[in-house]
Amino acid sequence: MSTAAWIAVGLLGGAAAGARYLLDSEVSRRTAHHFPTGILAVNLLGALALGLVANSAMHGEALTIVAGGAIGSFTTFSSWMLDTHLLEAGERAHLAWANVAISLIAGFVAFALGHWIAG
Repeated sequence: MSTAAWIAVGLLGGAAAGARYLLDSEVSRRTAHHFPTGILAVNLLGALALGLVANSAMHGEALTIVAGGAIGSFTTFSSWMLDTHLLEAGERAHLAWANVAISLIAGFVAFALGHWIAG
């Protein structure tokens, strides 16, 4: 990868991580529930975006910059796992399992939808 592409990954990744924080905070504030709706919204939007990109004509460095740098920094596996753990530790195992199931199923559907839309 070129130096310019690495710089683009860093810049887009930083911007996407900031966008993730803002979206998560806003959705979580509006729902005010124990269920991590903000991270769910972030990850579903990211899955949709990745589906769009995966079925686009994008390739090479551009694909790495967008999929890895931007979308990879926007979505978050670690926050999803932490939220799931905190639900379980807070004796909300039913919400922890719902978080896992909804995230996996809806994430796959969002990716497939994005892939279909781009096709």
